[in-house]
Amino acid sequence: MTYRAPVKDMLFCMKELAGLEQVTQLPGFEDAGIETAQAVLEECARFNEGVVAPLNVDGDKYPSSFENGVVTTTPGFKQAFRQFGEGGWQGLQHPAEFGGQGLPKTIGAACIEMLNSASLSFALCPLLTDGAIEALLTAGSPEQQALYLPKMISGEWTGTMNLTEPQAGSDLAMVRTRAEPQPDGSYKLFGTKIFITYGEHDMAANIVHLVLARVSGAPEGVKGISLFIVPKFMVNADGSLGARNDAHCVSIEHKLGIKASPTAVLQFGDHGGAIGTLVGAENRGLEYMFIMMNAARYAVGMQGIAVAERAYQKAAAFAKERVQSRPVDGSMPGSAAIIHHPDVKRMLMTMRAYTEGCRAMAITAAAAFDASHHHADAEVRQQNQAFYEFMVPLIKGYSTEMSVEVASLGIQVHGGMGFIEETGAAQYLRDARILPIYEGTTAIQANDLVGRKTARDGGRTPKAIALQIAATERELAAHDSAAARSMHKRLGAARVAFEQAVDYIAGDASANHKYAGSVPYLMLAGNVVAGWQMARALIVAERQLARGEGDAAFLNAKVSTARFYAEHLLSKAPGLRDSIVEGGESVGALAIDAF
Repeated sequence: MTYRAPVKDMLFCMKELAGLEQVTQLPGFEDAGIETAQAVLEECARFNEGVVAPLNVDGDKYPSSFENGVVTTTPGFKQAFRQFGEGGWQGLQHPAEFGGQGLPKTIGAACIEMLNSASLSFALCPLLTDGAIEALLTAGSPEQQALYLPKMISGEWTGTMNLTEPQAGSDLAMVRTRAEPQPDGSYKLFGTKIFITYGEHDMAANIVHLVLARVSGAPEGVKGISLFIVPKFMVNADGSLGARNDAHCVSIEHKLGIKASPTAVLQFGDHGGAIGTLVGAENRGLEYMFIMMNAARYAVGMQGIAVAERAYQKAAAFAKERVQSRPVDGSMPGSAAIIHHPDVKRMLMTMRAYTEGCRAMAITAAAAFDASHHHADAEVRQQNQAFYEFMVPLIKGYSTEMSVEVASLGIQVHGGMGFIEETGAAQYLRDARILPIYEGTTAIQANDLVGRKTARDGGRTPKAIALQIAATERELAAHDSAAARSMHKRLGAARVAFEQAVDYIAGDASANHKYAGSVPYLMLAGNVVAGWQMARALIVAERQLARGEGDAAFLNAKVSTARFYAEHLLSKAPGLRDSIVEGGESVGALAIDAF
């Protein structure tokens, strides 16, 4: 089954939910209206459907290999990556002054989804490069930007982020890689970094490593970490490549999924020291790296949506073809395609509703990002920034957790054939399983959501979101349809559950109990915000149908999917509220020795 990009749904989310026309009012985005968006998305769909998607299965069967320090990627990846760069896709959202196209994130988000649906493994290289570009745009010196950004934005060079070490997984206070100042202002780095995505490969002429390390005499803990550019090949003043740097891949990992993406162990300084240049000021490296991590966390959320979409498409196609048994509801006289079975429909609708809800949430958040960076009014920028920052852990956490459930349901729809590798359904589950883990586990996202995004200011941002949801409920109340009434009932109950959870998290409950319920709180918040976007979509779809506008089949499907989301997914919200508000004590009740 070939991948077909859901361009129509993406454009609907941009225009009707994210307010693309408002984005075009922002300085620099005047030409990024719906016509531009449609042209870009259709061209992006052609590239990903025709060039990248056919490589996905081969990437799983013939993963990257390592021999004598050299990493060779899956056959076809190198050629596809060259086309990716030449097509301008790496520079889509990056500034025109460095060779990018300067398009809003609202449009770029859909293109990120398509690339990841086509091949999660392939897309990881551009994903990390995007993060490195963001970090250098924010913290790099003009000289560093001029030297590195044009080649990275063109796709000639790629980027990595080097945080994790054997003894320091998510605890960056334990980073030991050291940086020794040199008389010429450079530094020599010594240490080992693990889990480095595309840390070594054959798809680009140079790899720009961004590396966290400690300068001699720096404070202990996270306050003593600095960020360095350590290129694979040194870069001369004119931008040409010089000598090989002392940064080498010593192995790549054998993994459950994303097998075509080389996950490298990098050794810095085995032969005298890897030469690096400081980014920004000493001891502020974690602050800069968080810019990269936040860009990557949003993109990983898009990966979850992307793999869920691909798993859904494959399961739906299989269900239409696979003939098994007479439907239990008596709707067919004899054996029929399994899509006629009620529970298969339930599974497919679950997959579809999750995916559409998370896509709507992510594209709406992208518009807030654009406003937070480009709006003329400082107060509007700040409001959008607060909203976007609250959304990032939801997009990363909820969308990736749902992708594992959706990919697992995809196997279930296939039945025993789904457990057989040849059908391809299993690859989506294996690939999806890393998504709730890397770039900060779901628990790390949830701790951030509790501590920084909710408790710190008394829940101001989530309470503001709840007010917007209540306004949507009032709009629903004016729609006299079964779907709108059902959504009104469930969205209202979900909002109340969310508000009560926010009050609990922002209140005087013990920290132990708050954090015991942190992941349920993230899942509740993600469920409610995605459901809110589905409610908004339902309102738009019913209005357009009433006026005889648009594609009736698409709009009716949107209404049906939104109603399903309300009755089968939003309906979980009150139970999550109970586990957050009333379940903290039972989490810690069992003595550690009893485990």
